[in-house]
Amino acid sequence: MKLAILGFGREGKALKAYLRKKYPKEKITILDREIDPDYLRRLDDFDIVFRSPGVPYNLPEIQNALRKGTEFSSATKVFFDEVRKNKKGLIIGITGTKGKGTTSTLLYDILKAAKKDAYLAGNIGTPALTILSKLKKDSMSVIELSSFQLQGLGLSPDIAVVLDVFPDHLDVHRSVKEYLEAKSEIAKHQKKSDVVFYNKDNKNSFLIAKKSKGKKIPVSEKKFDLFSPADLKIAGPHNFKNAVMAAEIGLYLGIDPGTIKATVKKYKGLPYRLELVAKKNVGGKSIEIYNDSASTNPETTAAAVKSFKEPIFLIAGGKDKNLDYGSLGATLQKSSVREAILFGENKEKIKKAIGKSKVKIILTDNLIKALAAAFEDAKKYLRFAPDEKAIIVFSPGATSFDMFKDYIGRGKKFSKLAKSLD
Repeated sequence: MKLAILGFGREGKALKAYLRKKYPKEKITILDREIDPDYLRRLDDFDIVFRSPGVPYNLPEIQNALRKGTEFSSATKVFFDEVRKNKKGLIIGITGTKGKGTTSTLLYDILKAAKKDAYLAGNIGTPALTILSKLKKDSMSVIELSSFQLQGLGLSPDIAVVLDVFPDHLDVHRSVKEYLEAKSEIAKHQKKSDVVFYNKDNKNSFLIAKKSKGKKIPVSEKKFDLFSPADLKIAGPHNFKNAVMAAEIGLYLGIDPGTIKATVKKYKGLPYRLELVAKKNVGGKSIEIYNDSASTNPETTAAAVKSFKEPIFLIAGGKDKNLDYGSLGATLQKSSVREAILFGENKEKIKKAIGKSKVKIILTDNLIKALAAAFEDAKKYLRFAPDEKAIIVFSPGATSFDMFKDYIGRGKKFSKLAKSLD
């Protein structure tokens, strides 16, 4: 049997270790752009190709190999199959355009606080196959799932969780329809005994949940009363929604409400998700600087802006994903943003989209200049304004690939810059 791993990042390496044990006598070929520029040329030479999430499912070479009879699998599919076959507990799959990491981590913390045999893996950064050997029949695996991991999966978790879903990754997915179809894999293969939680007020979330044969549980933060936004250490109404979703799943699983509330109140959030990274004293007043580098689309930037009532100096821009920034412009019209400092490949596109918001717009060449401009203008504003505080929010609303390796590298750079300001 001819086996190949397509894409050799973190997940591909975990998959190779797994396959070496499962198929000790079989040759495993690594197909990766870094090894061979023509890595896609002969996909139909293999019986099974394990596709990594970083390799788009809709590539012509993959679709051609599928038509010729090559079987495509993935580390996520292998994980699901192994857990089911060996009865290694419950799989809780979480997806959404944003909020996956926060919801997954918070739910994991709740389960651990309740002394459950819980594990966290998937798109969050830990390959799911690395936890496989630890699982037992009463284990709970919280798996964060991206559209790239879900596309072509053909399987759904025991408990599916669908957060807010809006257009994203249109630089890879051919259309919004394809993106939503990929997300739908989380629910469409569920059995009647399964369950799907979904955000009640998001149309796409509802439509995805509707595809499930299982029990459908709508979740809304509007009448939730176990805890309030003031109880959270993480800012923003979007993060309150994420916390409510994690809590509702915990309640469904029989976790004590007191344990859930205590865990939520302790939760400090993930790096680069509207993270407070610096406070600067300016003549007795303060400037708070937030790092939201994980924001890679206009909706998440809009959510960051809605998180504060104080005067905001927004830093945004990066590499475009063929997204519409009109919604961000509409948000800015009703926001406390005084100035938008734009940099990156798509700064002109964002400028055009938000131009009618009457927010002052400044274009800069890079992140260093953008933060310097935001800090100087925030200081000038506080000198003459009655406000006691101003907010600098770095929420790019775009990917980092024009200037940085990823959002983590971009976030590290911003935090370092913010802390060095004086």
